[in-house]
Amino acid sequence: MFSNGQLIFGILFALVFAVFIFLAYKKDFKLHRKYYRGSIWILIAFIGFILMIAAIKFIFV
Repeated sequence: MFSNGQLIFGILFALVFAVFIFLAYKKDFKLHRKYYRGSIWILIAFIGFILMIAAIKFIFV
């Protein structure tokens, strides 16, 4: 299915990508706390809305 070179490249790419994403998030953490305070409530409301739609679908179907 995949050659050894492709598997090695894929694994290394995923690891390096994860490290860069982690470092970028760590660098911007203070800004996230300052400018996105309270955004967790929007996420909770969105998840609740999706769960409500799913519940209505399973109740009435």
